[in-house]
Amino acid sequence: MNNLSFLPPHTGSPKGGPLLSSLIARFATGLLVFAISSSLAQAGSREQAVQIHNRVAGVPPSEAVLLQMAAQIDAGQVAEAVKIAMNNESFYSVTLKNMATPWTNRDQTVFAPLNDYTATVIGLVRDDADFRTALYDDVIYTSNASGLPTYSNSNNEHYEALENLGISLKDTLVRRTQSTINGLPASATSGIITSRAAAKAFFIAGTNRAMFRFTLVNHLCRDLEQVHDTSLVPDFIRQDVSRSPGGDSRVFLNNCIGCHNGMDPMAKAYAYYDYEFDITADPDGVNGAIHYNSEGVIDPDTNSRVEKKYRINSSTFKPGYVTTNDDWQNYWRKGQNSHLGWAWNSPALSGMGSGAKSMNMELAHSKAFASCQVEKVFQNVCLRKPGDATDRAKVEEFTQNFAANNYQLKQVFIDTANYCKGQ
Repeated sequence: MNNLSFLPPHTGSPKGGPLLSSLIARFATGLLVFAISSSLAQAGSREQAVQIHNRVAGVPPSEAVLLQMAAQIDAGQVAEAVKIAMNNESFYSVTLKNMATPWTNRDQTVFAPLNDYTATVIGLVRDDADFRTALYDDVIYTSNASGLPTYSNSNNEHYEALENLGISLKDTLVRRTQSTINGLPASATSGIITSRAAAKAFFIAGTNRAMFRFTLVNHLCRDLEQVHDTSLVPDFIRQDVSRSPGGDSRVFLNNCIGCHNGMDPMAKAYAYYDYEFDITADPDGVNGAIHYNSEGVIDPDTNSRVEKKYRINSSTFKPGYVTTNDDWQNYWRKGQNSHLGWAWNSPALSGMGSGAKSMNMELAHSKAFASCQVEKVFQNVCLRKPGDATDRAKVEEFTQNFAANNYQLKQVFIDTANYCKGQ
């Protein structure tokens, strides 16, 4: 039976026999694919409005909203149509929450509860803030809804109740000064990086390299393998890194060094931070809190403000670097990682400084940070990663537009929704 078996029977065989039948079948299939593609590309304003609302807000539009959006699209005002979709509560409680939640935990799962990290991302987007400041401002968002537990440094009850009660994130989130509610000095706050959720996920135990690595993954869209460079000076690699793993120094020289020579000089910025909890009564750290060694506080294990975790496994390689302060340097400004666009639109940054705030500003003011936000929104709205040359050109265009519009993330949603509206 050939591919045209669904056709009525006929008498006689066409000239060319099975070959001609096969060609006809392929032609018919091609016409079908072309018809489907053309239908999507030429979708009417109502169809485009439905798609935009579904992808931006995460829910179907009402008939009234659909008519408003379609009218804007017919008038050539696609941006206004997207803004209508972004005005829906679900843009905040579904789309933005689902996009940001994986950034708040090591498993990168979307199923984690609402927390101060996610709420702050949502608030900054709603308020059209410069999204770069998410990594370094003295800012946090809480809800002003009545009947909620107050914000606590030692639990997540405020946000879990906010989510469980279905209270509007669009209408009740309030911007607050982080240092007034979590006890950190203003100079030690660093946006979502010093949120309780981030501390619980990435400052807990370990050596604080996890905070740096996940910041890189979540906000520059690069893991350590993508910035691996064995050519840099290894002078800040700590004592806990073996110079001959398994007795073979080549493993260090060809692998370990390529990540640690860039990471360790920058992870120094987190030297005064920890996440503290009662490991006996609360082994998972559910009720812990961020901790910071302020000026004048001396850790007895390091005889400095540096947390003792920076001395873990210090006997592994005694001649290794000993962290004594939170000064940092960005060695990636030279070599192959210079293409990440350091100090993009921010020429005053020097690539060195002290503390988390200035180091995270270095990361946030890179072109890689800007393009990463575009790629994440692109994937959420277009339901695929940027692929071909046309997609990549659009990512570059949207990145430039993101910067030109004061790094307001809503602009990226507008650009990507417009680009993908017929796909």
